[in-house]
Amino acid sequence: MEKIAKPRGTMDVMAPDVFAWNYIEKTVRETAERFGFTEIRTPMFEEIGLFKRGVGETTDVVQKEMYTFTDKDGTVYALRPEGTASVVRAIIENGKAADTLPLKYFYLINCFRYEKPEAGRSREFVQFGCEMFGAPGAGADFTVISLADSVIRKLGLSNVRLHINSIGCPNCRPKYREALVNYLRANRAELCDTCLDRMETNPLRVLDCKNDSCKKVAEGAPRTVDHLCDECRAHLDELKAYLDACGIAYVIDPHIVRGLDYYTRTVFEFIAEGIGSQSTVCGGGRYDGLMEELGGPKMAGIGFGMGITRLILAMKQNGVEPPALAVPELYIAAMGPQAAVRAAQIVKELRERGINADSDIMGRSLKAQMKYADKIAARFTLILGDSEIESGRANIKEMATSEQTEVALDEIGAFLDARRG
Repeated sequence: MEKIAKPRGTMDVMAPDVFAWNYIEKTVRETAERFGFTEIRTPMFEEIGLFKRGVGETTDVVQKEMYTFTDKDGTVYALRPEGTASVVRAIIENGKAADTLPLKYFYLINCFRYEKPEAGRSREFVQFGCEMFGAPGAGADFTVISLADSVIRKLGLSNVRLHINSIGCPNCRPKYREALVNYLRANRAELCDTCLDRMETNPLRVLDCKNDSCKKVAEGAPRTVDHLCDECRAHLDELKAYLDACGIAYVIDPHIVRGLDYYTRTVFEFIAEGIGSQSTVCGGGRYDGLMEELGGPKMAGIGFGMGITRLILAMKQNGVEPPALAVPELYIAAMGPQAAVRAAQIVKELRERGINADSDIMGRSLKAQMKYADKIAARFTLILGDSEIESGRANIKEMATSEQTEVALDEIGAFLDARRG
């Protein structure tokens, strides 16, 4: 019978790779909670209109990359391509906009985009994201950037650097847009077909194109930071003051524009060296008009998304080894049916005590059980047979030193607790 393969652009995550995933997920959860963010879980699919309005009709995400389907009642849904729009929808629908500000949420979610799979880019990907609402000042920008920086440092990523930019607000962006479109029209012969369309509908996206000729055009394009209004410039200067005071290194990068329509003012990326073309491990920015755009109150917002697979690539580049799955403190090699039952009873008691323990359930010979204990790197082993059950005592052997200690069967937990310090 023909085998069924996983869909293109998806992945199976198993040991030992899953150790890195678990380590990263644990790190980001603990970091977000320490910054006062609480977890939010939203549906994997939403009405397509949410992303058209929230992400933007002219973005590649909406035009080319969303997975959509029509429900039996005729409603068109889309698998979520990102997390922010769903969080905003959830806040509005559940009346959370009236809660004490700022609102601070984080999530670990699967997202879906129809893209060409390559290293660091897949069609199903896991994203860690944080969103903060109700805080318009640069202190909020610094907080979410600091959170991302903290995660990156905790993961041991020394090859990642923060790039920041400001793309202005509705007051100053029209003047910049006019200057940019005039420049692009003058250089239209050098633009790819996609950017010729973007030039009129979403010119900022031209600056983010990976086509070599478009990148050359972008290098000479007008800079957003040279067209900011006084308020946007003051906001950027205040953010820089926070970063400088707290020792977070950064570069002003006029090519950081982000690809979604909802961004305004601050945009940023953490970029890793040496992991290939998909080098942005974290990207985000401010979206002060998004809540209102989706039918909620006027409320400032800022957040970021961080791709787990790209973090793993960066960790490998840095030689960072995540902790492996905890090995058993004790493996009990049982000889005979009665011993197997007693071993299972001891293991159950140890596990309930918080001790990682295991015993044979395969009917292996004693020799095979000891080989298995060595393979799983058990710290201690115990051979349990009829004589040990009758006496109520057995020898526990420390595998690294071969030291043996006689222990009462009902005191094994206390012995292991003491040896764990």
